[in-house]
Amino acid sequence: MSRVSKPYEIVERALDLSTADGCVVIADEESSANLRWAGNALTTNGVTRGRTLTVVATVDGAEGTASGVVSRAAVTTDDLEQLVRAAEAAARSAGPAEDAQPLVTGVPASPDFTDAPAETDSEVFAAFAPALGDAFARARAGGRELYGFAHHQMTSTYLGTSTGLRLRHDQPNGTLELNAKSPDRTRSAWAGRSTRDFKDVDPAEMDAELARRLGWAERRIELPAGRYETLLPPTAVADLLIYQLWSSTARDATEGRTVFSKPGGGTRLGETLSPLPLTLRSDPHAPGLESAPFVIAHSSGDGGSVFDNGLPLARTDWVADGRLERLTTTRHTAALTKQPLAPAIDNLLLEGGGDRSLEEMVAATTGRALLLTCLWYIREVDPATLLLTGLTRDGVYLVEDGEVVGEVNNFRFNESPVGLLSRATEAGRTEKTLPREWGDWFTRAAMPALRIPDFNMSSVSRGV
Repeated sequence: MSRVSKPYEIVERALDLSTADGCVVIADEESSANLRWAGNALTTNGVTRGRTLTVVATVDGAEGTASGVVSRAAVTTDDLEQLVRAAEAAARSAGPAEDAQPLVTGVPASPDFTDAPAETDSEVFAAFAPALGDAFARARAGGRELYGFAHHQMTSTYLGTSTGLRLRHDQPNGTLELNAKSPDRTRSAWAGRSTRDFKDVDPAEMDAELARRLGWAERRIELPAGRYETLLPPTAVADLLIYQLWSSTARDATEGRTVFSKPGGGTRLGETLSPLPLTLRSDPHAPGLESAPFVIAHSSGDGGSVFDNGLPLARTDWVADGRLERLTTTRHTAALTKQPLAPAIDNLLLEGGGDRSLEEMVAATTGRALLLTCLWYIREVDPATLLLTGLTRDGVYLVEDGEVVGEVNNFRFNESPVGLLSRATEAGRTEKTLPREWGDWFTRAAMPALRIPDFNMSSVSRGV
């Protein structure tokens, strides 16, 4: 009869079973809770549990070291040997791994490595759910309908290697998306929040924000495509700069394939990207945005290497005082490009020294400007310039001399985040935010609003 072992036990057993020259085992224990609602009423809720085990086998050969990676869900002790052997077989049938490096050593063990995994359940919504019910009542009385969902996940990751690493990280991850609609569905507004525990989100505050935006939308104004002074809220800034981070690998830049490549060879490291004193950084210990303090790589690719599993992470400034400071590297690509080691980290913060809120930036606007709610359907057009296209959604508003005077039509935009940084004239106060487009993959972000004098709305979009 199969037995579901404790996570650390299954890691140790898999390592014991390995006959490869090197082995990395990652056990991810996940639990989640969710609420969904529509038309001012809860519709569904649920709790899930799961385990995924990843085994990385490395085999040394005359031409170099090969790696084989196999991941499976719902693994029990009876499944282990087959899984380990499959990883070893994959390594033996593969050619030498380009990113091969000695497995990491010398990292102190996590003191809680043998503890039970952290878990979440419906209790995470104990205070949030009644507050949401109150928001439903206010929305109903105000003639608007609320739709959306709340999701909380806890992932406990146990990482063990044949070189002696025994590391553990618990990652809470919560998202809240709230959409308000007029009863005739002609007006829509969105707000989102990222949270670790749902203790710092306020449905009443979000509903009030959405009610204000629906009020703005009672007056409709048609505008043509063109370049407009535009206020990008923190969620939109996050979506654009997350894509920039994903596109900032040192190897691609060195080989001339990205916006960070220097014409004629080399990279743009050291160049000024913005006249504002902007710092774009990642930090696994950033308060409220904490992420794994060591590399967790389930596969190798442009942004990571399975050979780097367990490598310690620390604060990294990608842009410092407006200047390009670092590009992402693994140990392999750092050696290849002769750049400092700078692995990817699972959060992103932009700080520009500003202290104005988005509302204060609106009030300080002279002349005409657009105020966005969020962006979606973002796609890359040209990697050489990092030109992106996408759509505005759930509210674009016209600001005239510090006042919002109505809602305008949606647009398709064509812009490069690198270009936006070079043209931004103001950065507001940095605040924790939820990316709308990338919220399923990247939730830990803190951004300011940005004022762009000539944001390119390339065509009119009739969607909401």
